[in-house]
Parts: sequence; C-alpha cells; structure tokens
Amino acid sequence: MASAEAGAREGMTVEVAYARPDTQLILEVIVPEGATVEDALRASGIEARFPEIDLESAKVGIFGKLTKRDTVLKPRDRVEIYRPLIADPKEVRKQRAAAGKRMKKGGGDIEETETSE
Repeated sequence: MASAEAGAREGMTVEVAYARPDTQLILEVIVPEGATVEDALRASGIEARFPEIDLESAKVGIFGKLTKRDTVLKPRDRVEIYRPLIADPKEVRKQRAAAGKRMKKGGGDIEETETSE
C-alpha cells in the first residue's frame, strides 16, 4: 500500500501540446491525480515559450476533441491548445467551388499538369 501512496504523491504524467505553422511543442508535465486541463496548462508554463497564446480564451482539447478546462485528466492524456482559425473553412470551400478548383485528399489543389513532361 505504501507504493500506491507514493505514486499518488508523485502524480501522473500528461502532455501539453501547441503547434504553429513553423514549429510544434509537446511538453510532459507531472500533475497530481485529479488534476484538470486548466491545472496542466498552468503547470506546463507553455505561455512563456509562446507569448501569443492567450490561455484565458484559447480553445483546448484532449486528443483532438474539444473539452472544458475543468475536465479531470487521466494519465498520458494530451492536452492540446488550439490556435484561432485565420480563415473560415466553409468560406474557403465556397471560394474554391466558385473558382472551379478541385481538391486532392488531405487538402491542397490538384495540379492540372502533373504529367506534362
């Protein structure tokens, strides 16, 4: 039983992730059992490395699913901080359709002259 108590005191490991177009960072953070998304964000100190992050208003998720900041974490969860969109995806699709462009899987335009050499 003593080892279980020691494990609870040490805490659990979670990850806090943030990405920009030019770089990404995943930090391992040790938080106590019962810690929330908010606790992990604060413990990570990630805003010191990326001053553009507004932790008060940034949307966050766990493994790609939006979540609330009071969500209790499980060991090895990855908390993700999402950047605001700079373009509305629906509007971009409408503009592509209006221009007659087709998209390949994964985004990006299909090259019309890929085999012209």
